[in-house]
Parts: sequence; structure tokens; C-alpha cells
Amino acid sequence: MSDFERHAAAKEARRAMPARPWTPNEERRQEMLRRYLGAVAHAASSRTSERAAGPGGAAATEAEPEAATPPRPEQQAAAPVPVPAPPRVRDVMSVPAVSVPGDMPYLDVAHTLAREHVSAVPVVDAEDHVLGVVSESDLLAKAAVMAAPHPPGPLGRLREHHLYEKSRGETAATLMTYPAVTVRPGDLVADAAWTSARSRLKRLPVTDYHGRLVGVVSRIDLLRALVRNDADIREEIVSRIIREEFLLDPAGFEVTVENGLVTVRGTLDSELVPKLLESIQEIEDVVDVADHLRI
Repeated sequence: MSDFERHAAAKEARRAMPARPWTPNEERRQEMLRRYLGAVAHAASSRTSERAAGPGGAAATEAEPEAATPPRPEQQAAAPVPVPAPPRVRDVMSVPAVSVPGDMPYLDVAHTLAREHVSAVPVVDAEDHVLGVVSESDLLAKAAVMAAPHPPGPLGRLREHHLYEKSRGETAATLMTYPAVTVRPGDLVADAAWTSARSRLKRLPVTDYHGRLVGVVSRIDLLRALVRNDADIREEIVSRIIREEFLLDPAGFEVTVENGLVTVRGTLDSELVPKLLESIQEIEDVVDVADHLRI
């Protein structure tokens, strides 16, 4: 992740901070939000670079040789390790997905949201085609009008036209927001995260090529797939950086990771300290590195 992307993500996270004092868990939530926004920004910039390079990348402009020369033994030994395939929506989505029929009364929709502990559900027809999404905000629009002490005047109706139009609905189909923003099982998690961030939706219905509901993916599902946990980051530092890259004994170092902040303790040659810290800082999802190395 570039410094620009880190700065932009941090700025967006600070903008979302509450004006009141933080709760005990708020600092961690804000840090996870910052890392999520950074991952989304990184995914967006990567996709832009891929489009600029074209379908075949930079090497697509060169002609392929008719016959490839067999690799020498030393070239075979230096073959790169295959890169793991990027996660897809099907790997993280929830199945089966909770949904409601279009003719379900709004009170039953409210009970469904409460029972399933979700803020929105897809609305489907008899063949499971996604028609739209009904959310708590859709229900609150109707509840607010029903709770009003007296009918609004002409000016009030004009100002709140959309609110009062929606409040007339009695079923999921008449209260829902449509068309629904959906993703497909084969979409990259990074692309789905970008869709979620751009549309400001916490849950996205997952549909097949016929528009039928097959699952639901939430923002937290995408976050977990994009942002590795601290244990995975520590494992990469110990195994790939300390042991394999610098050929050092991991037992001589104490590495801790908390919310992406890496703390390194141990004894190391002064010439290797900046190189080690730089290698750790370059790991994706590392927020910062606290240097407690002794020379």
C-alpha cells in the first residue's frame, strides 16, 4: 500500500470518528476501519493499473517465440513459488441467505430483521430472483410517518415527498429499495469490497447469472478476507523475513503484532537493522513498526 493510500484511508477513518469520547472498543474499530479502507483503496489502484496495462499486460506487445528453449537446471531450481489465488465472493459469503417474499407485511419484515440480527434483507420473487432490498431505514420511514402526531401540510409533504411516498407501502415489495446492488460468487473479494464502499452498503446480495439469490456477503466478511489477522502477519515476519530472507534464527527475536502494529525486539547487526525494518514495513496490512532492536 502506498503512502498516499495510507494517508487517504487514515483521513477517511478520522472523518468517521464520533464526536463523543471513544468507548473501550472504539479505537480498535477505527483501526480496523482504516485498514479496511486502505485495502479497498489498494484494490482499486491495482485494478486501475491492470486496465492500463491491457489484457496481456506490458509483455503483451512482444511476440511470443515459436519454440521455447528448455530451461537449464539452475533456472528450474529458481522457479518462483506459485502465488495463491485471490479470494472470491463464494469463499466468504453466507449460505443460505435470509430473504423475504415481496408480499410479506412490513411488521413481519421487522420481526425477521430482529430475529436474524441483520439490518437488511433481499426481497425475492417465487423463483428467488432478487427484486430489491428492504432495510431498517425503509421501515423507519413508515414508522416515522405513522408516529407523526398530525398529517403534514402541503409544504411538509413537498419537502418530504419521498419519505411519505415510501410510508404508504404495506409490504416488503412496496417498501424496498430497488434495484438492488448485487455481486456474483465468482467476483473478486476486492471488487466486492469496492462495490460495498462505493454504495455504502453493509450487506450485498450474491446472485447467479440469472439474478437468483445464492448468498449474502457482509462488510465484515470482506474485511476479514482483505485484512489478514495479526497472527498471519507475525507468521510471515518470522518465517519469510527473519528466517528465509535474512537467514536469522527466529528464536533470537520477539515479534508481536497488535492491530497491524509490529513490535520487534532482539539483537541484530547495525547494518541489517534498517533493511529488516524496511522489509517488515513493506508487508501488506502492516500499519507501523516499533523498533526495539539492540545493536
